[in-house]
Amino acid sequence: MALGNVPPDRTLLEVLREDLGCTGTKEGCGEGDCGACTVVLGEARGGKVHYSAINSCIRLAHSIDGMALWTVEDLAEDPLIQPVGDAPAAAACGPALHPAQEAMVQCHGSQCGFCTPGFVMSLFGMYQNHVAPSLPAAGGRMPAQGAVMPITRDLAQQELSGNLCRCTGYRPILDAAQQMAHLPPVVVNEAELLQKLELLAQSRQAPEANSSYIAPTSLPALLAARAAHPAAQVVAGCTDVGLWVTKQHKQYAQILDVTRAAELREVHQDARHIAIGAAVTLTDAFAALAAQWPQLRSFAQRFAGLPVRNSGTLGGNVANGSPIGDSMPLLIALRAQVVLASSARGERTLALEDLYTGYRQNVMAPDELLVRIVVPRPGVTAAEPPPGRPKAASAPSGGSEPHAMGNVGANFLRAYKISKRFDDDISAVCLAVHLDIEGDVVRRASIGAGGVAATPARARQTEAALTGQPWTADTIARAAQALQAEFSPISDMRASGAYRRTVLASLLQRFWHESQGEEAVSVENFRLEALA
Repeated sequence: MALGNVPPDRTLLEVLREDLGCTGTKEGCGEGDCGACTVVLGEARGGKVHYSAINSCIRLAHSIDGMALWTVEDLAEDPLIQPVGDAPAAAACGPALHPAQEAMVQCHGSQCGFCTPGFVMSLFGMYQNHVAPSLPAAGGRMPAQGAVMPITRDLAQQELSGNLCRCTGYRPILDAAQQMAHLPPVVVNEAELLQKLELLAQSRQAPEANSSYIAPTSLPALLAARAAHPAAQVVAGCTDVGLWVTKQHKQYAQILDVTRAAELREVHQDARHIAIGAAVTLTDAFAALAAQWPQLRSFAQRFAGLPVRNSGTLGGNVANGSPIGDSMPLLIALRAQVVLASSARGERTLALEDLYTGYRQNVMAPDELLVRIVVPRPGVTAAEPPPGRPKAASAPSGGSEPHAMGNVGANFLRAYKISKRFDDDISAVCLAVHLDIEGDVVRRASIGAGGVAATPARARQTEAALTGQPWTADTIARAAQALQAEFSPISDMRASGAYRRTVLASLLQRFWHESQGEEAVSVENFRLEALA
């Protein structure tokens, strides 16, 4: 379906509800927090369809041009969603429900029903990403019993973290997530869908130079557009700019979307570095980092709810420069560098912490854009980005981490997020600590902190208190005092300044105990079921 005359700052939710009459998609919070507006996007990637659940309330409508879109109205009626084997195509009273819908019915997962469409769409995304890959194509033989990939309770909790429900208490919804794989299977006819997406791509017209929504498909074109339209609002996943539209009622006459530039959507690796394009989603960026440092998986899952991570980009989070953004403290600890580019002056590279000059202010010129983040791989002592754009990607290698430090060449990394709510919440304090130990001596320390200053900060004084010192309890005690004294955080709705300083010291002490092999007791590894 083609729509015309859509303003550049109109949200996808507004278009769905007000222009297309798809009122099954609900508006709850208007800020990507409750999940009532969740829809699923399908995008062609490497000859396959990539599915992602996203928040339509803060996603700009133009950003999904050329993609497949499913709302809750589509699941039982989309002709591309077809049964496997001899599964019934339709019930006598009308179209058969999708397993995501039928499971919610069978498990009594809906009460007032307002949040239900959003949950169903998150379940649909979960089904496509975890159940459907183990199914044969439409019309194929029914899978053998036990052959369908099950959904675990942990996976269901992780992927529903962006959906809130006031009524059911979540247990029946989690039951529904696990029930989907046991219902008559259906699949999306991806071959036909990919053909439709290809035809759609061919029929799309190149944007005019004076277009109100500019989305170049290459880096040179993007930089040229940035130089030509310095006043245009730059957007990526819109998880922050979307809030300015919905909550601050800002209006933008012209938008520059960086997510169509192919070069910015790539992750490249070589022997020394991981280069993450600025338009790589947070989901994919954290997956690349966690492949090298597996201990970051829990931190990555807590960054935000899955729909936010599926839309938001690492480059957008870094360029936005919010002092409570969680990716920057981690990247500072990982000794990351950012690459800025302009059409007139080419590229320049600087340490990530040197990007910021004040609250949401940075060193970028009006014609510059952040194009990638370069992170040294484990064991590399400093970020030395290769000149120019990285070459072909190499296969990622698994990261490893010793439980206790004190061995020659030991490397230890931890990232901590302190927030009032475990899932989908903004940090009161974020602390990331990365130490290189040789012969029981701290040879190098890199520490990033969030929520404690006007910008994401590097704890240089604390690093100095650790570097060259023996790795002992006395050293960490002195470093904890230095960390408390290094920052003067404000008091706000999330925490008092005194609380933040106390937490900083406590987290560094926790880091010490974990480095000695002591198992941490925290909400991250607490399981209520284990105590039942």
